[in-house]
Amino acid sequence: MARILITSGPTRQYLDPVRYLTNASSGRMGSCLAASALAAGHEVTVVSGPVNVAYPSAANVVQVVSTKEMLETVQQLFPSHDGLIGAAAPCDYMPKRIATEKIAKDGKPLQLELVETPDIVATVANSKRSNQWVVGFALETEDQRFRAIVKMQKKCCDLMVSNGPTAIDSELNDVEIIAANGSTVAKVAGTKQQVADSILQAVHALIQSRSSESVN
Repeated sequence: MARILITSGPTRQYLDPVRYLTNASSGRMGSCLAASALAAGHEVTVVSGPVNVAYPSAANVVQVVSTKEMLETVQQLFPSHDGLIGAAAPCDYMPKRIATEKIAKDGKPLQLELVETPDIVATVANSKRSNQWVVGFALETEDQRFRAIVKMQKKCCDLMVSNGPTAIDSELNDVEIIAANGSTVAKVAGTKQQVADSILQAVHALIQSRSSESVN
């Protein structure tokens, strides 16, 4: 049995007290991954942004809002877990300045200055111990496989799940699971639960290979 940490859903970056930047991530993939991991006998913690989906009752769920909150929570929890599956779609940008009052309409264009938010998976993966593993997700609109491999290398992931924009807020997904050496572990198209089961199989194979290496 492993202790698995899963990030799920979107994050929000507020512009003012009522408006925010976000995306349409539903949290379904994270919920299905939690269900697959629990069914396999693992202990599961989910760090989730604001979603409407329900997570399995046996999972420990920590709710967050912003990308910074998600990162800080994952950094706190990761040392006590064996691995991380970064299925969340954190907001990549945040306003350089957040208005303290609601921004009023004045008939003129509104200019926003945005800065990048911290990369959660890359930050955590760079701190992992030799016995820990990290699975990342790469959602791209073009050159999916190439960009997924580049992201995997930059973020020091052990596996990368490559998918496209049709996965957002959908019951279905079509993914390629890629190993650290660039080889294809599996290609899976179907419900997100079917995809989650395949990802957990890849994680189990990774854990088993690590165990065999340590024994030898």
